[in-house]
Amino acid sequence: MILLLVLSGIAYADRLPSQVPENQKISISTIIDVVGFVSDKSYMSWTIDDSETPVTTKQLNSGTGSTPTVLTDEQVRALAAAKSTIAGLTYSVGAGNQLYSLTVPDYLLSDLALPNIAPTDPWWGKTWQSILNTLDSSSYSQTQDTEYGSIHDSKLNPGESIAIVTFSDSIMTNGGHLMLNKDLGFDSQNKGKGLSNLEVEKVLTYESIDGSFLVGSEEWSLDVAGNYANTDDSIRCVFASAKESVIPAFCNVVKAKSELINFNSGQVSTKGSLRAVAATSDVPAGLFYQIAVTPIPGSGSGFAEGTVKTEFAGSIMEARGKSDSPSATNQWSDKTSVSGGIKNFQKTFGYESGVTL
Repeated sequence: MILLLVLSGIAYADRLPSQVPENQKISISTIIDVVGFVSDKSYMSWTIDDSETPVTTKQLNSGTGSTPTVLTDEQVRALAAAKSTIAGLTYSVGAGNQLYSLTVPDYLLSDLALPNIAPTDPWWGKTWQSILNTLDSSSYSQTQDTEYGSIHDSKLNPGESIAIVTFSDSIMTNGGHLMLNKDLGFDSQNKGKGLSNLEVEKVLTYESIDGSFLVGSEEWSLDVAGNYANTDDSIRCVFASAKESVIPAFCNVVKAKSELINFNSGQVSTKGSLRAVAATSDVPAGLFYQIAVTPIPGSGSGFAEGTVKTEFAGSIMEARGKSDSPSATNQWSDKTSVSGGIKNFQKTFGYESGVTL
């Protein structure tokens, strides 16, 4: 059985988050040559958020001369509901519903603040700026600041992007002869085109003894999402300037997976890498994976024996301008399963998504 497939990703407009000030490098090297039972597992989960959101804060002045605004129960409930869905919106309420502080992202200042509040409430129909203006200037001081990216479950702010990376690898045998060489390298720093944050390479050779077998799996996932952002200062190369004034919102997820089931003999090599952080928006997201299964060199049968499965899949959503509604969607998957005597099995997957490729 001979199979060779090459699959390349389609270009969309991922905008990667940038590195945090403190970064890490991790390397793990594994060499195994064992006749007997083996269990080898690796796992990694990495989430990074990036945003710089201007905010306006009204803070109750210290001292006895300041009179705090007393909120209604309805206003407290409405603020709590808004905070649960708006990243960057914060407030502090003390005893007796006294408002100590209220922070609002600047991009929301002209928006209707609390659309579901009762029409009889004094805040009904007001924008966030109007609510801030109702706070007595002699008791509250106003400041402008910038809030930086933090991991949250709310809707992403304009200019915000987030990347979620997961990787797992598992090999188990109930006997037989296993030779394994595996190298894992991780670097959380910004990467340019052609470079990777995570790289894993593995070569194994397995021979069954007295009915033993090997099972294994490897899975990669790259999830990148972002709200719209201005192109100013987000693309480093002057020759790669964008045609539009904004980079639209997007939400893209891609996965690569392979499985070895009841594998009796053969040589398997895999190599995977991904890129999830970059300094500028002209560097695309990337996920690459390849697997090859061949007979053990010099084996009498001339075949690898067992079951091999692969799956590559993606879900792409892209907007236009400053809209938060998809203008393009693309869902795709590729699944392969082979079982029996395997002469040659190879699959290669490549995905990049960005403003420029």
